[in-house]
Amino acid sequence: MPYRDNDPISNIPLNSAPFGYSPEALQRESLYAELSSAGVELGTYDHRIVEWIAGWDYPTVATIASLIRRAARTPK
Repeated sequence: MPYRDNDPISNIPLNSAPFGYSPEALQRESLYAELSSAGVELGTYDHRIVEWIAGWDYPTVATIASLIRRAARTPK
């Protein structure tokens, strides 16, 4: 299944840009949620960059969040 219930972030590789819109606050929340789920510890500069990326266009942010999600579940 490519998406979780009511979750626009893909669980599978993307072959085209995600479609839609999400306000910056929700994009920020999504990025932080994926990083947290992946167990990524963030420093001050990391937070600054997440804040910056959250302001980018939806297709880019959704793709980055999807990459984080998929990387986190990849066996080590």
